[in-house]
Amino acid sequence: MSRPLDVKKLLGYAIPQATDDYDPRDAIIYALGVGAGLDPETNEIDFLYERQLQVLPTMALVLGTPGFWPMDPSCGLDWINTLHGEQRLRLFRSLDPTGTLLGETSVTDIADKGVGKLALVRAEKRLKTLSGTLVAEATETWVVRGAGGFGGDRELPGAPLPAVPIRAPDFVLTLPTSITQAATYRLSGDRNPLHIDGVIAQRAGLQRPLLHGLSTLGVAARALIHACCNGKAASLSSIAARFTAPVYPRDTITTEIWNVSGTLHFRSSVTERQLVVIDHGVATIDAFAKP
Repeated sequence: MSRPLDVKKLLGYAIPQATDDYDPRDAIIYALGVGAGLDPETNEIDFLYERQLQVLPTMALVLGTPGFWPMDPSCGLDWINTLHGEQRLRLFRSLDPTGTLLGETSVTDIADKGVGKLALVRAEKRLKTLSGTLVAEATETWVVRGAGGFGGDRELPGAPLPAVPIRAPDFVLTLPTSITQAATYRLSGDRNPLHIDGVIAQRAGLQRPLLHGLSTLGVAARALIHACCNGKAASLSSIAARFTAPVYPRDTITTEIWNVSGTLHFRSSVTERQLVVIDHGVATIDAFAKP
């Protein structure tokens, strides 16, 4: 049975810092985990071959992260009812193929949708080099089902992500996923069993293990890179989106993209079910944030 979120316990929980030494092997495993190389019509050898390796910018989301920290009983979250609702990423520079990065993550905001309803938890990660240079900031929002009723603000602060334009998209790209994609993505650090264990997935009310939201976002990022960056991964300087429905391994993902005065808006759907799974997407090219 669900229960209201223990706010005091959550805010008192120190999310472990994480230091990642990564190399081209890790970058290639990450790329495989977001479906690179599956589409025979899309050349992605530079995401998968160390000779001229391009690191996908969304890899910043898994670096410096202590895994799926809501599974730690000390944090007070009901992890099996915790789903990824939204993700934002700002890059201050492109990722090198090899490096050591430190991630510091903290809970910044909490919202209460009411008794028996949702709780929203926002956490921010700052990703730095060991010398202190800021590389990226990532903000994630978790949706905790049935954890409302603890009192507090009904909405998280800050501006919501914008809706996509009401017109035909400027670009459309369809990319496949694979039956082993979630299992591969887990190798980059998120070991949430919802993505591999059928029994636990059914306990959470899912048909079967689903694809990580961040793996789906990685598919959308690849679509943006191919459609709008001439395949140059380092050009993608920010990306943000809302997760609206589950994606299962082997689903095909169609991403629609609108270019509005240099800002990219996007939406992704599962082709087979005509179901929007990522919405309110927004991204920038060659517009890296300043510390």
